[in-house]
Amino acid sequence: GKTSILKVVFYKMSPHETLFVHSTNNLDIKYVANNPYVRFQLWDFPGDFDFREEITFDDQPISEELIFGSCSALIFIIDAQDEPYQDAIMNLVEIIKRAQSVNPYITFEVFIHKVDGDLFLSDEHKIDCQRDIQQYITEELNDTNIDASLSYYLTSIYDHSIFEAFSKVVQKLIPQLPILGNLLNCLISNCNMEKAFLFDVVSRIYLATDSNPVDMQSYELSSDMIDMVIDVSCIYGMKGAKAGESNSPHRYENEPEGIAYDSKSSSVIRLNNGMVLYLREVNSYLALVCLLRDENFHKKGLIDYNITCFKNALAKVFNGKADIVPENKSAREKENHS
Repeated sequence: GKTSILKVVFYKMSPHETLFVHSTNNLDIKYVANNPYVRFQLWDFPGDFDFREEITFDDQPISEELIFGSCSALIFIIDAQDEPYQDAIMNLVEIIKRAQSVNPYITFEVFIHKVDGDLFLSDEHKIDCQRDIQQYITEELNDTNIDASLSYYLTSIYDHSIFEAFSKVVQKLIPQLPILGNLLNCLISNCNMEKAFLFDVVSRIYLATDSNPVDMQSYELSSDMIDMVIDVSCIYGMKGAKAGESNSPHRYENEPEGIAYDSKSSSVIRLNNGMVLYLREVNSYLALVCLLRDENFHKKGLIDYNITCFKNALAKVFNGKADIVPENKSAREKENHS
């Protein structure tokens, strides 16, 4: 299921189309650079690959030192429907041992995948599966005297769980994550918002959120909103343009073609529970999606001003500048004068 996950998350393939995806027989390296702030490589190894064997890429031998030396996160996929898990877990323990000997700073992520279908009709069955696998892995690591911290995720390509899991993994690769969280906390505090997500538009992975707990339903609505905005923009926002192009005067100068998203992209959706979803463009291929109560949305100009302050602060964070607090203060001062 590794290749299917990558196709769904990063290449927008329909989950049902992955039934025709061939299994990975050789190392496949893909470069993900949907926005200027998050760029990384994905190394997809064959499921039965033994790290004691030699592997090549473009006819060049790849050593363990090269594989693990520059690796930031190692994601191991366990097929939840393929019991017993003993062989997969023993393979994971061996990989952790080899990886730590080369690079002790790697983070280890375990995706307990394919928790869908008749075997996992209830959340209780999913939790039981995770508990059994987690306990088994912990015992094996203790028996081999390996000190490693692992994160576990229940995933499926047929719902948003795989996007949620990949979001958590990618966030660990962003050194500015604490600052982004603080900026979002300032934003929701100044605007009386309930929740805010910073999304990568292409993959629908959220790069940061505020300190409030993530409600899965809110995340799913926010994620689906991005798809809706792009789909509607492709129909009504690209009139007169050739396929894959945009005639918008607000299009970014170096923006890649093929997506109807520019500096003026925004959307407001009022839900039947009295909440409002508000999407605003933040940067090329980055979107801010906010959830707030309808009665707190009447000062939209003030909210837009605070979001502009957030955008400016975001640019300064990634450009290495630290003078971001005064702009948030000015947002509060403007609110006091309103």
